[in-house]
Amino acid sequence: MCQIFISADPALYATRSRSIRLHGVATSLRLENLFWQVLEEIGERDGLSVPQLVGRLYDELLASGRLDDATNFSSFLRVSCMRYQQLQLAGRIPADVRTPIRSLDPAWVLATGPAAAPQ
Repeated sequence: MCQIFISADPALYATRSRSIRLHGVATSLRLENLFWQVLEEIGERDGLSVPQLVGRLYDELLASGRLDDATNFSSFLRVSCMRYQQLQLAGRIPADVRTPIRSLDPAWVLATGPAAAPQ
């Protein structure tokens, strides 16, 4: 089992910091390269750069009332990447990256999506 995981290219789990402006404030986000790649794919689907996508996610998280001092935004981005891939595997987000995320019905996508975290 371990061979499947340890044979991954080390560049995928190397971390990289990027400076991004959120509400006019420059902030540094540190993620593994694999997560930056997934964010690039998500953004490209809707014609957004990674900074634009991250800014939009931040704004929507803030508007939802789920962003507070205890929120680890980098962790939120990692979970967003994993949910994206889970929903693709479940057939709720098309694998065809030419299909914009904004064109999907969120209620339908989430109707049988990944379960919530255990309590």
